[in-house]
Amino acid sequence: MAKVSIADLDLTGKRVLIRVDFNVPLDAKQEVTDDTRIRAALPTIRHALGQGAKVLLISHLGRPKGKVVPSLSLAPAAARLSQLLGTPVAMAPDCMGDAVKAAVARLGPGQALMLENCRFHAGDEKNDEAMGRALAELCDVFVNDAFGAAHRAHASTVGVTKFVPTSACGFLMARELTYLGRAVTNPARPFVAVLGGAKVSDKIGVLRTLLRRVDVLLVGGGMAYTFLKAQGMEVGASLLETDKLDVARAILDEARAKGITFLLPMDHVVAERAEATAATRLADSTAIPPGWMGLDIGPKAREAFTKLIRGARTVVWNGPMGVFELAPFREGTFAVARAIAASGATSIVGGGDSVAAVAQAGVADKISHISTGGGASLEFLEGIELPGVAALTEKK
Repeated sequence: MAKVSIADLDLTGKRVLIRVDFNVPLDAKQEVTDDTRIRAALPTIRHALGQGAKVLLISHLGRPKGKVVPSLSLAPAAARLSQLLGTPVAMAPDCMGDAVKAAVARLGPGQALMLENCRFHAGDEKNDEAMGRALAELCDVFVNDAFGAAHRAHASTVGVTKFVPTSACGFLMARELTYLGRAVTNPARPFVAVLGGAKVSDKIGVLRTLLRRVDVLLVGGGMAYTFLKAQGMEVGASLLETDKLDVARAILDEARAKGITFLLPMDHVVAERAEATAATRLADSTAIPPGWMGLDIGPKAREAFTKLIRGARTVVWNGPMGVFELAPFREGTFAVARAIAASGATSIVGGGDSVAAVAQAGVADKISHISTGGGASLEFLEGIELPGVAALTEKK
């Protein structure tokens, strides 16, 4: 069933607690170096402020492991948000307790307060009932706009919902559910999935689920070498999960039985070490030299992948085609990014590396939907119900 959205609610004068994902990178000066996640939450925050709500924002940052770590304070995020909104965002000393209640009481309609890092309390990741209740005491309405944290049952995503009358999705969360939901239930065809990254083991579930839904599956990155080895090819010193060879064979057999196009790279950029200064050469999949490792897909694979992507009407991409953070091994990943952007298909890109790649390739504005949740988007595509979504109020 559909979930209640922030757009369905009258927020006038209400205390609205919004779970955002402000897990942003900070530099040595404690300044935000990439504000993408803050910008992504702006429509929801502006809507609530514009309705005259008293807006409380809660997020995690880093891995403080239940302890107060001053370098992981959300104060820099509050400062950046203030700049983006053009209005001051006050900073609370904590995310719950009497001092926070007092700060909330001082808020006027249309004002915002940033609560401190919820993971300074061990109770958040434990989904502690007392913490969920304490957060609920601060608000009249809870809004979850942190899709990137929706696959975790924490006090700030799930526990709080048990003690508030209404828990709604924000605009960012709604957009994620719309695009990913369509890909899972009713994609325009041909439906092409592109998977990369290091390990097959990270994506077994999503591979198997996608085999039931896609027309074409393209696999690159380190995980490709386990599939190539499973077909009897020598992969040199390439990344290999020997304990997943049987799984790879089973997936290849299933794709064949279903008539799905399952394409692996037919050539590679190889080197003796994964370094920017390493000497490189091209090698076909049948001829990767001993001691050399595949670190990007080669020109034949780029051309073949591009052709299939350009024929798609829906494309989902998660995971780079190689060690794209190093210049000699980025062209395969960039070629995929450019092909998806030029395809005209409904395109969904998830995972930090893939998102970075479309930005670096200069095509982010041509992607239909860039998912803010790598792990969450993979679990959603796998068909797993996300706790942070399941906890939201159903529409009547």
